[in-house]
Amino acid sequence: MTHRTACLLLLCLPLVSGCITLEIPLFGGGGPLEESVVMGEEGGKILLLDVSGGLSEQGESGQLGVGRTAAITARVRAQLEQAGRDDEIEAVLLRINSPGGTVTASEILYGEIARFKAEHEVPVIAQLMGVAASGGYYVAMTADHVQAYPTTITGSIGVIFAGVEVSGLMEKIGVADQTLVTGPFKDAGSPLRPLSDSEREQLRSVIDDLFARFVAVVEDGRPELTTEQVQSLADGRIYSAGQALEAGLIDSVGDLPSAVELAKEAAGLEEARVIRYLRPGRRDTTLFSAEAPAAPRDPWSRVPGLTGPSFLYLWSPGSP
Repeated sequence: MTHRTACLLLLCLPLVSGCITLEIPLFGGGGPLEESVVMGEEGGKILLLDVSGGLSEQGESGQLGVGRTAAITARVRAQLEQAGRDDEIEAVLLRINSPGGTVTASEILYGEIARFKAEHEVPVIAQLMGVAASGGYYVAMTADHVQAYPTTITGSIGVIFAGVEVSGLMEKIGVADQTLVTGPFKDAGSPLRPLSDSEREQLRSVIDDLFARFVAVVEDGRPELTTEQVQSLADGRIYSAGQALEAGLIDSVGDLPSAVELAKEAAGLEEARVIRYLRPGRRDTTLFSAEAPAAPRDPWSRVPGLTGPSFLYLWSPGSP
């Protein structure tokens, strides 16, 4: 048993002789990062950095609810720190497949990648996969070139304050809110009562500030677009790859292998090895090996750690 294995779960099936032994790691993401080459045999290195699933500062429950996997913000930071110690890293290839998430997780990822890019003077190429919307698109704004698959959904530039109001249901079942607060805005957004006009206005002011930050990030990442053009595109709608290309939100339409070629060209490499940093036990050997499962449909559960009202850079149709 290795240090990464917390226990052995023995399942004896009544209809099958013998037992099935499953090793279940108690804490996800343990052990030092190990380099894995997923493409190429020689030349400088291109770091494949995966940004998948809901973006949050918190990790997700591990297998069978045991332990937690590292938050994407921690994982990306650790991989960039590892890359910073390797002089052979010549470029970064972002593989983004995310509907977004919390505003702070989006900002952390954006900042960490932008800082690495500036400190190490390496080009960054973003390949948008199935969905790269809202916070996923926000992170892509660190890239020198943004490419999407022909089937990619992107855009959704905007902010959501996610919350529900259940006071009517509470009244029907005889439950009353008796929350005590120290100020009129302390429980603004509580699901136990309707928003007042002043609370709605105050929350709107916060959303407007967060939206202004999103617009500024897009302006910086898409310098060929004017402020007016970005604002007209930032009405929350999603775009197909073709629409995004026509609008100037991306630079090209193509697949992940062609994004590798873009990274090689940007770094001035004739040959290159595409590498990933993985925890012990992972055996990802291709460009397409996923880091995280696809986000669930529930707009709250798709963001790890989100259990109540939050400000989100998230594409979430049908969110409460």
